[in-house]
Amino acid sequence: MAEYESVWSDLQGVPFEQGYLDADGVRTRYLHAGDADDRPVLVLLHGSGGHAEAYVRNLEAHAEHFSTWAIDMLGHGYTDKPGHPLEISHYVEHLMAVLDAIGAQRAHVSGESLGGWVAARAAIDHPDRVDRLVLNTAGGSQADPEVMQRIITLSMAAAENPSWETVQARIKWLMADKSKDYDDLVASRQRVYRQPGFAAAMRDIMALQDPQIRARNLLGPAEYGAITAPTLVLWTSDDPTADVDEGRRIASMIPGARFEVMPGCGHWPQYEDAKTFNRLHLDFLLGRS
Repeated sequence: MAEYESVWSDLQGVPFEQGYLDADGVRTRYLHAGDADDRPVLVLLHGSGGHAEAYVRNLEAHAEHFSTWAIDMLGHGYTDKPGHPLEISHYVEHLMAVLDAIGAQRAHVSGESLGGWVAARAAIDHPDRVDRLVLNTAGGSQADPEVMQRIITLSMAAAENPSWETVQARIKWLMADKSKDYDDLVASRQRVYRQPGFAAAMRDIMALQDPQIRARNLLGPAEYGAITAPTLVLWTSDDPTADVDEGRRIASMIPGARFEVMPGCGHWPQYEDAKTFNRLHLDFLLGRS
């Protein structure tokens, strides 16, 4: 019998805190683990329509080495919703404000999907603030109309009518293993999407799926080539947004980037195979290989 998966079970026994910080006027929710006084800072950024719980299986392992922060990005989760379409510059500005709020001049930044897009842009625009960079099934390198429409359809259906079925469909789309029900993740996200006004917030999040808006935010060879931070591009065998070749292409544009593929995972390798992800991630961040 399959073991029941629970967000709380993933965090039980882990010294962590949940709270809110003021990031230049934006009330920002976070999960934090690890000594904030004497360890380097690591910030974990989730994907479109996501929230900090994307990293519940990674906090414990990383807290041994880093002051580890998983945030609800601008307009997401329980963080303030600005009420306008969100482009990459807005997320980067918010990330810099978070670093200021926690007193971090520099940080390692690891992002999944949208979070990877934001992390890459932050490394380009603020090289003095990003130490090591991880792009995990990252967006921002292409505009695939079919994928963009799929994201809009699933996301808006879940936000406009956050039933068990619509939210579960959005969660299962992230995963390679469709046989699991992901009940606890579904319940967590359903609570997020049931907040008053969240459908409007989701429309603002979906701005980057609009072809014109996306085009002016995309990263190309010049942008990726300007990244100076040591970079790991992490891809998966079953990512629903882009194939392994696209991940390899991104890595080829970043000077000295390392490229890794995790088999048997979809868009959330940090959750689906946390043990492998944590090993690869920590080896890179700690310069062990």
